[in-house]
Amino acid sequence: MPRENIDLPEDQGCLRWVLGVPLALLYAPAVYFCALALIAGPGPRDDPFREDVQVLGALSAVLCAAGLLISLTPVFRRTMGRWWYVLPLLLGAVAAVRAGTV
Repeated sequence: MPRENIDLPEDQGCLRWVLGVPLALLYAPAVYFCALALIAGPGPRDDPFREDVQVLGALSAVLCAAGLLISLTPVFRRTMGRWWYVLPLLLGAVAAVRAGTV
């Protein structure tokens, strides 16, 4: 017997907004921190801002991981589209690579 969907189609729009706002609040600073880490050019080994760029990249990766964990919950998987997984995966990978290669 197939599972009955209790979510009404007209409720999906409002529910997507309610669920998308926390993700947007997580991804906005993650994008900002990643952009700051990417904008900072490579400097010499004794550059005092080197650790700051690493922290920005790591913080962006952590925020993306938190957003990804939230979007793996059943409510998000049932309501939101699959493209919500693309942003944290790509942004987290870019941030982790930048943090590791500074």
